Amino acid sequence: MDKTERLFSIMDALRRHRLPVTAAALAQEQGVSVRTLYRDIQTLIGLGAPIDGEAGIGYMLRPGFFLPPLMFSAEELEALVLGARWVETQPDDGLGAAARNALAKIATASPEDLRDRISDTALWPVAIWGERKPLPVLGDIRLAMRQERAVTIDYEDEQGRASSRTIWPVALAFFQGKQVISAWCLLREDFRNFRTDRIARLEVTEERYGKRRAVLEREWRAGWTQDHSPAALDG
Repeated sequence: MDKTERLFSIMDALRRHRLPVTAAALAQEQGVSVRTLYRDIQTLIGLGAPIDGEAGIGYMLRPGFFLPPLMFSAEELEALVLGARWVETQPDDGLGAAARNALAKIATASPEDLRDRISDTALWPVAIWGERKPLPVLGDIRLAMRQERAVTIDYEDEQGRASSRTIWPVALAFFQGKQVISAWCLLREDFRNFRTDRIARLEVTEERYGKRRAVLEREWRAGWTQDHSPAALDG
């Protein structure tokens, strides 16, 4: 990788991080020494890149900065197309339409028209749905997570027991053929997983979460990691 490519790569890395990232971490990612990374950062700043931070603390891009349109490599474009096509196989009509629109924007916003390359990637996800039926609850759950609003559901567990719950959705997992909502359950006062095919009724309320969703997600991840640690599995 020459210096110009590395400078663009550093900018891409900074765009991916919302918090300051250390020079050591950036240098390791770019495969260069920390000293070289420091020089690259100073070069970028000299070229007008709005990079905040300093040696020993970390670097980040100031909000509101947009890179000019860049060309996509063959693998980057294949990854985007395959991901978008997989989203289109899911029973979430809102996400499917968004994926198609995103690809269209990528194709026409690039310096070269990518529509022919997008249609000719030859990468397709395999769906095993049988008959694909839209699930409007998926859009409702995504809305609830974005706005951090509580959801009430009528739910039937695997033993056939019915219950009404109020939950704070934390994450939505898409498996092949089913979806699972991970949420804080006010009834159980703990995190629980709910399969969408067992939800008889769902309503997004005006009630706000008791915690920020980002905080809940960190707690949920920490609990999952602890429950699936080697020590927990051995015990």
